[in-house]
Amino acid sequence: MFSKRFLFRFRFPCKHLLKGWTGNGSDLDESYRLPDLAELDTNPDQEIKTQPFELRIGWNNNGFAFSLLVFDKKQRPWCRAMHPEESDGIQICLDTRDIKDIHRATRFCHRLIFLPTGHGHSQTAPAVFWLPIHRAKDHPNPIDLDKIKLHNSLESNGYQLDVWLPADILTGYEPKEHPTLGFHFVLIDRELGNRFFLVEPPFPHDHDPSLWGTLELNS
Repeated sequence: MFSKRFLFRFRFPCKHLLKGWTGNGSDLDESYRLPDLAELDTNPDQEIKTQPFELRIGWNNNGFAFSLLVFDKKQRPWCRAMHPEESDGIQICLDTRDIKDIHRATRFCHRLIFLPTGHGHSQTAPAVFWLPIHRAKDHPNPIDLDKIKLHNSLESNGYQLDVWLPADILTGYEPKEHPTLGFHFVLIDRELGNRFFLVEPPFPHDHDPSLWGTLELNS
């Protein structure tokens, strides 16, 4: 099915965070939630189905935070550190310059995958992976993944994954000089099916930054 989202340029407000990481995640309540765009892909005579997840985002000068809440699951997340792109989790793409007039990623473009489990001795800790972007002109500065803060909460019907990306690992993250971010995500879930933020295959959604949405870093 062709997604109508391809026809629009989307801009979303990203609220300022007063606090950063608290140890158990960031303080992202419902006011930080990204809108559900499923209505755009629904015909007028169809019932709008609520997405089985929420993504909440926030920022401050010290970094960028998000919380992923997945529900309506009957199975535990399938996460394998050896196969991050095939595991349940979320892929996030960020462009700290929000460049929309080129089709190949620059050094300001970042692609990261986050898994709710799959790390540690018991394989129950969350995990993060940096992946190169296909056909990129250049890659960002090396990312110290140990600086990224992760916290998970597993429930019988889903999970919550909280992430904090400190400013110093994001090449070009300068909110005062560049108050917008290019942004894209893919929720990967074997049980619920994959969910794409704006566009999906066959569009090159994860390596063409001109297809990503824009986050406005509001004060």
